[in-house]
Amino acid sequence: MAPRRTLLTAAASALLLLLGAAPARAQEDWPNKPVKIISPFPAGGTSDVMARMVAEALGRELGQQFLVENIGGAGGTIGTLRATKMAADGYTIVQTGVGQNAVAHGLDPKLQYDSMKDFVHITQVHSGPNVLVVHPDQPFKTFQELIAYIRKNPGKLNYGYTHAASGHMAMELLKQVGGENGQPLFIVGIPYRGGGPMMQDLLGGQIPMMFINQDTALPHIRAGKLRALAVTSKERNPLYPDTPTIAETGVKGYEALSWSGISVLKGTPKPIADKLEATMKKIMASPEIRQRMESVGFVIPEQGSAHYTAFVQSEIDLWTRVIKTAGIKPQ
Repeated sequence: MAPRRTLLTAAASALLLLLGAAPARAQEDWPNKPVKIISPFPAGGTSDVMARMVAEALGRELGQQFLVENIGGAGGTIGTLRATKMAADGYTIVQTGVGQNAVAHGLDPKLQYDSMKDFVHITQVHSGPNVLVVHPDQPFKTFQELIAYIRKNPGKLNYGYTHAASGHMAMELLKQVGGENGQPLFIVGIPYRGGGPMMQDLLGGQIPMMFINQDTALPHIRAGKLRALAVTSKERNPLYPDTPTIAETGVKGYEALSWSGISVLKGTPKPIADKLEATMKKIMASPEIRQRMESVGFVIPEQGSAHYTAFVQSEIDLWTRVIKTAGIKPQ
């Protein structure tokens, strides 16, 4: 009987070794089936463009399909929440960004996901400024002239915004830090339900100014239909070399960015997360991606999980503070 027990013990041990090796092999083989990238915004916008660029590049590098699934709604929070319900097996990648992973926390204290606890942030993909633009009929030729007028004439100038968009946040931050003698700037906001109608009113002169993404603003500026006064990044943007930053015009430390990155669900095996991070670093360093991004004014930030994780936390802190000070509520 002893030889039989020894044989059974050996067989059981071998089975346990096989079972333990299976997950390790699966992680080493990742990806061995199509991978889904959840983009929590509709097709066609900047977030979707970035997600598809990443999907295409990952597919080339890793020899597997990376498929973008657009789940829009509620400023990106619907798709992000749905992503948290999926398996943390490396076959769901989540596109994270300023709206759904920073602004949303300031707007809704009861948000049903936690951007720092529910995700492993792999790397930032892009950042881009907003541009402060005015209608050319306005007398303001520089940012300093505009701010001087607002300070002397509180409440007499208005601007357009869409609720909780990056342009809205950029203006709220400027109002809070751009005043003097401890007083905020007093500018009247006119809400719009979408960027299209707001742009039509700006081009038509119904509203004098607003913040807008740099890629959307450029054709109108080149056509002379809008005038750019300042950008919201800390460094000048390559598309706007002659347009100063708000920080360099006297509002020290001012920065308000639109950004996105990729993350995976907490619990995703570390070897998979590490492989994805290494692959993304390679992709984002390629001349092709750099040229594609910079041609429309986007900046490739510092890469890697450590940097992106710290950056997301800093953005949550910033926009939660701005939103609380402004008293902005969810809609």
